[in-house]
Amino acid sequence: MTTLKIVFFCLILAVISLGTWYFYPETKIENGVAIDSISVLKAKHQMSVYSKKGLIKTYTVAIGQNPVGKKQYEGDKKTPEGNYIIFDKNPNSKYHKNLGISYPNEADKATAKRLGKPPGGDVKIHGCNNKQTFIGKFQRWSDWTWGCVAVTNDEIDELYEHVSVGTPVTIMP
Repeated sequence: MTTLKIVFFCLILAVISLGTWYFYPETKIENGVAIDSISVLKAKHQMSVYSKKGLIKTYTVAIGQNPVGKKQYEGDKKTPEGNYIIFDKNPNSKYHKNLGISYPNEADKATAKRLGKPPGGDVKIHGCNNKQTFIGKFQRWSDWTWGCVAVTNDEIDELYEHVSVGTPVTIMP
């Protein structure tokens, strides 16, 4: 086999593998299951959701562009760390749909004040930008948000259905 044929074969194999990964359907949360807590582990880019029965599902997420460390002020592009709640649900977001995280809490406000900066806000769990929905699962390949937690549009649809306002969210390093 010539080198050109080997390269061509490898390229075809890579395209097939990537296409299978991109279009392969993921397991859905059963109807009627209520998510009663959310845990984000930034270092692993994982968000796990729980019900009274235990772990329901784990998602791969993108986080703030400056992923190491706790959010300290508006514009630092870090995802916060700490205990929050889902305080809002928006079905018509610029990022498909979103679940509002109650950042900043009192400790976050104190940190920003000590630094002489505004704490910021608008931290969400959201889908992809409405103008770039084709990105889908590829959004997971880099940290691109300004401090939010991003999932695919299909995943935020699922979360939106199963998460209620008041659900606790823990974000860890």
